[in-house]
Amino acid sequence: MSQTKQTERPLVERIDWQKVDGLIPAIVQDFDSSQVLMMGYMNPEALEVTLTTKQVTFYSRSKQRLWTKGETSGHVLHLRNLALDCDQDTLLVKVNPIGPTCHTGTTTCWDGDSQEESQMVWLHQLEQLLADRQSADPESSYTASLYASGTKRIAQKVGEEGVEVALAAATGDKAELISESADLIYHLLVLLQDQGLALSDVIDKLKQRHQ
Repeated sequence: MSQTKQTERPLVERIDWQKVDGLIPAIVQDFDSSQVLMMGYMNPEALEVTLTTKQVTFYSRSKQRLWTKGETSGHVLHLRNLALDCDQDTLLVKVNPIGPTCHTGTTTCWDGDSQEESQMVWLHQLEQLLADRQSADPESSYTASLYASGTKRIAQKVGEEGVEVALAAATGDKAELISESADLIYHLLVLLQDQGLALSDVIDKLKQRHQ
């Protein structure tokens, strides 16, 4: 069968269920940060439920039944994308998690929150922290006071920091360039949050331009 015709078939039919003994490993990854969160197993019914409800559902080998992640804790996994690997025996499930994924209360099932963080994961966590500051008391932090000052002031700060970055580069001061770039990125993230946007929106645009 040609590759084109193969990919046109429904996902559940493309899986080699006999090869995986009726249970396919499903690696769950955060859609925004790319952080690997957990791994579970799906049978054909669990996969169909996941695709239909858009909430990740596994087959529990211990309970011998379907199990929707977060059915008791509320920490559900909203499906964003699902892909089958080249051997048709492993799924990559990209999600938007609600709350911690691991039953221990940590973000990921791999060594809790102490795992070495990738730069994109750290940026995503910073965005979440900035979002939390939007509704905080303006006197509680600089970020909260910046949000309270309004869009014009935030935009002004982005402009000021952009000038500082340019000046640092012009003088050849690399340490200052790094410091001012950090300030610029921070204020840009605040501005994006203020406008209901995220860094991922900017990354998507960059990807479109370089296709």
